[in-house]
Amino acid sequence: MIPIASPEIGDPERERVLDVLDSGQLAAGEQVEAFEREFATRCGAAHGVATSNGTTALHAALHALGVGEGDTVVTTPFSFIATANAVRLVGARPVFVDIDPRTYNLDPGAVERMLRRRDDVAAVLAVHLYGLPAAMEELSALADEYGVALVEDAAQAHGARYDGRPVGSLGDAACFSFYPTKNMTTGEGGMVVTDDAGVAERADRFIDHGRTEGYRHAEVGHNFRMTDLAAAIGRAQLGRLDEAVERRRANAALLDERLAGTPVRTPAAPAGRRHAYHQYTVRTDRREALAEHCREQGVDTAVYYPVPIHDQPAYEGYDADAPTAARAAEEVLSLPVHPALSQHEIEQVADAARSFYAERAGAR
Repeated sequence: MIPIASPEIGDPERERVLDVLDSGQLAAGEQVEAFEREFATRCGAAHGVATSNGTTALHAALHALGVGEGDTVVTTPFSFIATANAVRLVGARPVFVDIDPRTYNLDPGAVERMLRRRDDVAAVLAVHLYGLPAAMEELSALADEYGVALVEDAAQAHGARYDGRPVGSLGDAACFSFYPTKNMTTGEGGMVVTDDAGVAERADRFIDHGRTEGYRHAEVGHNFRMTDLAAAIGRAQLGRLDEAVERRRANAALLDERLAGTPVRTPAAPAGRRHAYHQYTVRTDRREALAEHCREQGVDTAVYYPVPIHDQPAYEGYDADAPTAARAAEEVLSLPVHPALSQHEIEQVADAARSFYAERAGAR
């Protein structure tokens, strides 16, 4: 079975981990500091704060931006639940608006209508879903007009660009995940990047029990720190991120070509947005049948995400006027696109999806 994801761990990662083990410095140390600098530079940002995972990165960033009790955060209902959970964890309330049907990212028009209606919005939290940058020019203009923070949830978008600028440099702060299935991994881990020294300082303090120095603590914080072991893996992964993203993009281009002319809707990539293809997500009104056909052909698939966040049991009482998100949740299907695929395997993925429609056309 061709898997939907396949983390690539090689000799460089193993060698760096062994160096850390030999050093005896396993917790946050020189490797974490170096990874923070290198990753922030890669994103075109001035500061990086490494965390234990992508959720804690979001939590720390929102806290550092002053989002808390009595605030609301405008965000998408079509994302992994961590996006909204981080808002609630700082004591704020997520307010969900609908998505663009082509990109699956926040609809700027829906964001503007919500900002016009409410005076308690502290931030807009935009997700670069599947690796495609959100409409950051429009969202940035809205954030400036209404005086709210703009935060990038870039958990799936390592290596993506918007008008030539890397994601991570487009808002007041950006948050990444290094979960094993992401475009690069540390096993588990996250990162906050920002140009604001104050935001970086507050995030750094918050993830270390509110520590200012030694055993002096200015606030109640958490232990959200990254280990040197994780950072060592991340530094090796970062060194080949560009290559990995280019392989994803080449695989996506082949899928686009092979699926042209079929009823399936392939991913959009608006002008000026460089898709990093964390997922290659198609849209079809025959999702279950297509997924079953692919399984029969030896190709794994997945649905990201089958239930909008506001319809989750944990979000009872959180309503949203988001029919586009609801329909997307019923129709999206992700096909393997990861860089570990051989040429033969990516062709097998394409042929499996294409043959589903060819067989049904021939049966008519």
